[in-house]
Amino acid sequence: MLDRMKRIPYHVVLAPILAVLLAMVVGSGFILTVGESPFAAYRVLLQESFGSMRGFATTLQRATPLMFTGLAVAFAFRAGLFNIGAEGQLYIGAFAAAWVGFTFTNLPKFIHLPFAILASMVGGAIWAAVSGLLKAKFGIHEVINSIMMNYIAYFLTDWLVTGPFQGSTMIPETKRVAASATLSRLMPPTRLTTALYVALLAAAIVYFIMWRTKLGYEIRAVGLNPTAAEYGGISVARITVAAMAISGALAGLAGMEQILGLNNRFIQRFSPDLGFMGVAVALLGKNHPVGIVLAAVLFGALQTGAAAMDRLTSVPRELITILQGVIIFFIAAEYLFSRFLKVKGEA
Repeated sequence: MLDRMKRIPYHVVLAPILAVLLAMVVGSGFILTVGESPFAAYRVLLQESFGSMRGFATTLQRATPLMFTGLAVAFAFRAGLFNIGAEGQLYIGAFAAAWVGFTFTNLPKFIHLPFAILASMVGGAIWAAVSGLLKAKFGIHEVINSIMMNYIAYFLTDWLVTGPFQGSTMIPETKRVAASATLSRLMPPTRLTTALYVALLAAAIVYFIMWRTKLGYEIRAVGLNPTAAEYGGISVARITVAAMAISGALAGLAGMEQILGLNNRFIQRFSPDLGFMGVAVALLGKNHPVGIVLAAVLFGALQTGAAAMDRLTSVPRELITILQGVIIFFIAAEYLFSRFLKVKGEA
């Protein structure tokens, strides 16, 4: 792995760093307009996110689901697929984990918790595989069908938590999952759970699959040139479905983290757009597991520091949303610039 990291071109590493720095410069302009010092505002953000063990734990907790969704989007990207449906896959995986959690209440934890985690992966994988199958068999673009699958997931889970699986209260949520299906806290009283270990393990597995297995080679070959891959004996249809299914399984784990680690029940529309933020994390992380983990920590830090900036300075927390958008803008600009240079060189 270290040898492979050494062969990564410098611009691949420098481009995300430059995008973040440029975003901070642009953000400084907005901070100045409200009469605050950019240095003071960013100091508050850093202190809140990394200045204490509690702040750092909160940053890691916010980063954990983004690691899952970032890996999900990146895995599909490697196959040349734009999985914009991670949000819906997250919801289905979350409900599957919750259902196992409150249905099988007599199981020991060493069976019940892995069972619930596996259920979230299966739920997300099946939901994403539908999009992959529609693309592989009927040529329906995955962006269109995965977006539509998001809405089906929203309304399906809305019905489930307001109908057959609603808990004992009037709130649209399920019953609590059993204690044997909950994730353990790593640093109480913070909300950081052992889902962090699962996310890091998932990143390592994605790396292994992508660069150490035949399946990973086939996925990357299809992503680079599906026509050549098909000519070389690789079934593009099979890889499309498989890549989307694995992508959905990773997104389902993000839902599992929210249910088994934080809420301990499925709550209607619980996700703050974690699936869509995974697109930003994957882009900033250059679709590499290591980059995605680092990008997720950055976004987690921005979210953690946003409340402190809003509380201790005159800078509104919406600035963080602006920073995230500007980061993605510069990342996208780097892609366009690279493509422009490539076309110009071929001319």
